[in-house]
Amino acid sequence: MKRRTRGVIEFVLLAITIIASVPVQAETAKVPMRDGTKLALDYYLPAEAGPAFPVVLVRSTYDRGYGAQIAPLFTVKGYALAIEDTRGRGGSDGKDSPFADDGWGKNQDGVDTVNWLRKQPWCNGKIGTWGESALGITQSFLAGAGGAIEAQSIGVAASDFCGQGVYQGGVFRKALIEEWLKRQESPGILELWRSHPTYDSFWTYFNTESQTRLVDAPGVHWGAWFDIFAQGTINSFVLRQHQGGPHAKNNQKLIMGPWTHGPKQRSGEMKFPDNFNFDIPGYEIRFFNHWLKGEDNGIMREPAVVYYTMGDCDDPKAPGNEWRKADDWPPVATQETAYYLAPNGSLTTELATVEAGSRSYTYDPGNPCPTLGGQNLFLPSGPHDQRSVSARPDVLTFSSPPLDAPIEITGAVKVSLYVTTDAPDTDFTAKLLDIYPDGRQMLMLDGIQRVKFRKGRDKADPLPSGSVGKVDIDLWSISLIVNKGHRIGAQVSSSNYPRFELNPNTGEDFPGKELRPAKNSVHMGGQNASALLLPVRR
Repeated sequence: MKRRTRGVIEFVLLAITIIASVPVQAETAKVPMRDGTKLALDYYLPAEAGPAFPVVLVRSTYDRGYGAQIAPLFTVKGYALAIEDTRGRGGSDGKDSPFADDGWGKNQDGVDTVNWLRKQPWCNGKIGTWGESALGITQSFLAGAGGAIEAQSIGVAASDFCGQGVYQGGVFRKALIEEWLKRQESPGILELWRSHPTYDSFWTYFNTESQTRLVDAPGVHWGAWFDIFAQGTINSFVLRQHQGGPHAKNNQKLIMGPWTHGPKQRSGEMKFPDNFNFDIPGYEIRFFNHWLKGEDNGIMREPAVVYYTMGDCDDPKAPGNEWRKADDWPPVATQETAYYLAPNGSLTTELATVEAGSRSYTYDPGNPCPTLGGQNLFLPSGPHDQRSVSARPDVLTFSSPPLDAPIEITGAVKVSLYVTTDAPDTDFTAKLLDIYPDGRQMLMLDGIQRVKFRKGRDKADPLPSGSVGKVDIDLWSISLIVNKGHRIGAQVSSSNYPRFELNPNTGEDFPGKELRPAKNSVHMGGQNASALLLPVRR
């Protein structure tokens, strides 16, 4: 079993160990696709008498052999499990090209597989889909192609694979993509994806958000604040809940926890209370029982959103660190509150007190600011103390005064900067910090924006040297209570490596032989009011 495959099923191991003594036996089939290619599929049937069962389908970019480990979770509940290697993977024929044949293109392998399942004597016509990460993404492609399914459970998956996975803020997600493709052993894909640095027609196919109106299945969307695809999980829920087909609309569920790439994964250097976990497998079974078996178990009368609001991990009496429920996302009324960056390093909500000015630094791609936590998969992830990088001359740190009362931040976080650079192109990074009374600068969110894509990902628009340009950096979403006595912090730089690829400052999309330093400036006050924009609960 590949290293990554172990991680894919980690979140269901507890449930599996409880029932692991239940024997399961796979039957293997070769499923024909519309172009004649045959995909390998294993299916596992319940021990109880049939003749037919509702089916849970897993379409995997990894080895389908781990089906024996997850099958008991479903077969003891009366479901057949079908697990299929995607095209060119494992025992399946064809050329491997991640997700390119799973949706609404020339090949529609997910749709063809569902149609094949419906014809099997052991399928009663009710089909749900299941899986996390890449297995969640294949589900989104299937639903976007109009696959006739009754329910889905999609974990930690991107909704826009380009913008959330490969080129966040127009910058290549180096550590994530290079290591994932290395483990996938997918030849030529890295070069292919790197050859499309702009959001062109190649990438529009990989944006499942554009297919929302064709999605007609109820769904569970579960994710995590420190996950690599955190915003994708929220976007999928919101779009399907409000813009999906008649069976999708108002039949979606959202779960967001304080994890990295799955439940049971504690986050970085913050230890949340023991309530930090959630019974995802149990919730999924309840959801499938309702939609695939017609069981009136009350799950659809429960609030649509369950989310964890994080808080001070040192003070057991601090607000937060609790699960909450809501009917929609965003879950509470908030006011977008600007915390203005000031040249003296302060953050303030009073723009009138910010003296107009700027702070400058030299970003040298030969000596980038190192990654220290964040929404990573193969690097240390989650909240990490940023003090070791805040001392660098190419990092600007800002902080509010100590809070005299807790402040709740729930929703989308952004940083708006007014900048200049003497380079043909450069990047700006931003971080949201929860600064503890002992000085720890805990990273809660971060993001990046390439300057030439500040007006859109589809076309480069370089900022002329010396001209002031507005750069908006999307830090995605969070639910966090910054405790009394803490300070709200922000950091600005131009690199976060190897989480994000270096900008060579030459105008090229990737570093080559020439790497040039850039003098970058952040302007503040007056008409150039750079700010951290927080959704503060009213």
